[in-house]
Amino acid sequence: MLAVLKSERLLFAAFLAAVAGFVLEHSFLEMGQVASLVGATALVGAIVLASMRVAHHAEVLAAKVGDPYGTMILTLSAVLVEVIILAIMMTSESSPTLVRDTIYSAVMLDINGILGLAALLGGLKHGEQPYNDDSARTYSVMILTAMGISMVVPEFVPAAKWHFYSAFTIGAMIMLYTLFLRMQVGVHSYFFSYSYPRARSDGVDAADEPDEPVLPSIMILLVGVVLIGALAEIMSGLLTSGLKGSGAPPAVAAIVVAAISASPEMMTAMRAALANRMQAVVNIALGASLSTVILTVPVMEAIALYTGQPFIMAMSPVQTVMVAITLIVAAINLNDGQTNAIEGMTHFVLFATFVMLSAIGL
Repeated sequence: MLAVLKSERLLFAAFLAAVAGFVLEHSFLEMGQVASLVGATALVGAIVLASMRVAHHAEVLAAKVGDPYGTMILTLSAVLVEVIILAIMMTSESSPTLVRDTIYSAVMLDINGILGLAALLGGLKHGEQPYNDDSARTYSVMILTAMGISMVVPEFVPAAKWHFYSAFTIGAMIMLYTLFLRMQVGVHSYFFSYSYPRARSDGVDAADEPDEPVLPSIMILLVGVVLIGALAEIMSGLLTSGLKGSGAPPAVAAIVVAAISASPEMMTAMRAALANRMQAVVNIALGASLSTVILTVPVMEAIALYTGQPFIMAMSPVQTVMVAITLIVAAINLNDGQTNAIEGMTHFVLFATFVMLSAIGL
């Protein structure tokens, strides 16, 4: 038991932060905007700590089952964290574009940030890094279809008919993901895997797996998700209070939510890229983007239908252009079954562009 507590000290620290936040929330709110932002920042850090442990135990389970099931567990755990935080934040006073901006930010972080940085670092270390290009094509066309249906077409849907299209979107996302899962874990599972040599020249054994037992990982993963939900509820109120009237770009809250869910994935992807396992990076980056769109949209649309209050899901012109450029560049870069540093740099420059546009409020 002592060994478990020691290994889970980050999760325990996050638990202490949740207790402190619960006790001090009203005090922070009464002390004003700066204190609220300080408290929200501390809680974001605690959520990242808890997310890191959730990602670790998802990795343990992933290593036991292998690809493509493994990376599916990793991406679903991250998306679950994102959906929980979004659902909690949308129950409080928040921007009607929060869901849209969070999904857009997550796609930029996953494809341009994670994939770009991983391919850049991996390319500088290993040169060309192989992967299964079937997976990249499948992910890309699914992301394009899901984002087109849920975040481009709504611009042309009359306000009086939003609930009909919202219900359609839920059904369409469920159908897409059901078929995708059948492919990913069924007869087309080889699309999402790549056969590496058992021992590579960099000295890393492809068969290495964490030797931790599965049951504790499942239990701690569930506890971590519940803890993240508690932290997010407190953080939401402090962040909303801290940003109100501050003049900060409207997408700050969305970027915070997206960054929280992406941070564990980024560390996992960097380790995989440096170990010359680019297939894991592709599965994580593109799989997380797809899961974010195809799972977050129906959950949040269902909430909108239940409350009778629609969200603004149609992307702005700048967001639409950035997503289009990103997916076109990804389709060109991920077409030959190998990545390199130049391809990584193109995505990373697009990520820097996203950061710059967000900073100036676009």
